[in-house]
Amino acid sequence: MTVLVVLTLLGGGGLLAGGFYLRSIESGIERVEAFVDVPEEFRPEKVTTATNILILGSDTRDPQSTSGSRSDTIILAHIAADRQSAQLISIPRDTWVFVPENQEGTYGGREAKINAAYAWGGIPLMVQTVEEFTGVRVDNVALVDFAGFREIVDALGGVEIDVEEAFTSNHSLNPDNRRSFAAGPQTMDGAAALDYARERYAFADGDFARIRHQQQVIKAILEKAASGGVLSSPATLNSFIRATADAVAVDETLSLLDFGMDLRHLRGDDLTFVTSPTEGTGRVGDESVVFADTEAADSFYDAVRRDAVDEILAAAR
Repeated sequence: MTVLVVLTLLGGGGLLAGGFYLRSIESGIERVEAFVDVPEEFRPEKVTTATNILILGSDTRDPQSTSGSRSDTIILAHIAADRQSAQLISIPRDTWVFVPENQEGTYGGREAKINAAYAWGGIPLMVQTVEEFTGVRVDNVALVDFAGFREIVDALGGVEIDVEEAFTSNHSLNPDNRRSFAAGPQTMDGAAALDYARERYAFADGDFARIRHQQQVIKAILEKAASGGVLSSPATLNSFIRATADAVAVDETLSLLDFGMDLRHLRGDDLTFVTSPTEGTGRVGDESVVFADTEAADSFYDAVRRDAVDEILAAAR
């Protein structure tokens, strides 16, 4: 989502003039088959011209990660039909949902943590699981290696983050595996931003804190990328776009150039970050899980499905 939105910040005329450049960037981005095994008869109906992009993130260099091919970050990005706003909805990876059976019939067909869908059936089963949980049709998919945040942030010369509370990470990129963060506004380089975005064990609310911090880092990247200093520096902008493109893969139907033209008026202030409604954490057997607030989630995702932006934003307050 980062590279898609930043490309729109180049502006209409500049984007047109840079069409050949954007095509060269697009040609180098990895493509994935996201919908090939998703049964059409089970997919939600598309009722508006809004676009919904499923963003799946993992940190391949995260020493805390022991979950194999499971997706650490799940974001449903809703681009309003009028293309004047976007809402990025974080779904906690431990949300307890029904996961459909995979193609081989070896896994699924039962309730589990939502990120198990990726391990059991790859992107298609993840799409099917998210669609069944939300009732929202997924139009495109983007995979993000959040370890790539390090190179992205460094390409921008650092980002500004307001740390909500002081903490120490014991899973840092530093040689001694430790990094301490003071409370308050500060400039972070790529390594510090990645440590900040990946830490969860230092907080009482665990993965919810990590979701908030990931949202902070994404917003900070977008704000810095949209700044006059970056846009007016071809070298910095080029480094940033290429670093971001190296960190993502998208489905075969997504055209960055067309998408950029479509969203050329979108700016960082037009983005809102939301977390899928939950009732908090609990246990199912020996697993620690997040329980969805079913009633609130049904109402919330119905608003997303109908592209009722005012209702979506009201839920975010």
